Amino acid sequence: MTGKEIRLRRIRDEDSGNFVTIPMDHGVTIGPVQGLNHIHETIDEIGRGGGDSVLVHKGVVEHSFDKVQEDIGVIVHLNAATSVGPDPNNKVMVGDVKRAVRLGADAVSVHINIGSETEPHQLQDLGEVADECDEYGMPLLAMTYVRGPDVDPNDEETVAHATRLGAELGADVVKTSYTGNPDEYERVIEGCPVPVVIAGGPKAETKREVLRDIRDAMDVGARGVAMGRNVFQQENVEGMTRAVSRVVHDGASVDEAMDEVRR
Repeated sequence: MTGKEIRLRRIRDEDSGNFVTIPMDHGVTIGPVQGLNHIHETIDEIGRGGGDSVLVHKGVVEHSFDKVQEDIGVIVHLNAATSVGPDPNNKVMVGDVKRAVRLGADAVSVHINIGSETEPHQLQDLGEVADECDEYGMPLLAMTYVRGPDVDPNDEETVAHATRLGAELGADVVKTSYTGNPDEYERVIEGCPVPVVIAGGPKAETKREVLRDIRDAMDVGARGVAMGRNVFQQENVEGMTRAVSRVVHDGASVDEAMDEVRR
């Protein structure tokens, strides 16, 4: 068994082989929003709810994980941009694989925006990180979004293109937007040779809406979620994580998952 395979086992469920990852890198992008001020407490709630891993920046691992009690996988995010900068779609590198290894990471992630004005350098960054990951035996999650001035973020063909290129450039798992249409998303997944997990996007109006999208995506071949605000900004983070985990790992229906939220 390789180092990459050993680490992958830390960020996915052993029985289902699926992923419940909760990204919490938003402190760089949009600041200390609800759920992030006492991030170690939120991480513990996610762990108790059955989350497989959290995705954070290097500083959170260095300064907050000494307070985390739950055993949970760690994905270190390597690039970033802020919502107040001149181009929020321009993700630049702020970390590297070697640093993630020293921090004890189980995987790393890179975000790229297809259709953005700075797409070329982001593609280059993803390819270089993939090579580093192979050198160190580190799994790579590619977040491939369709974002730019002249692209439709929900266009099936463009989302499929973005998803496929993540695998082509060396990612082990690809996170991308759910198009909202299961038939379309099935074609997106069929075009990608590595596991695809769905993004959560902006905070949804209802929990049921979130769980319905997950159920629909799982039914057509998705392998889990990498979902942030729709989990860590809930009043009952543990309950919402448990609900998501039941859908992803146990094949639960939306109604069964809602029982977990209410419990």
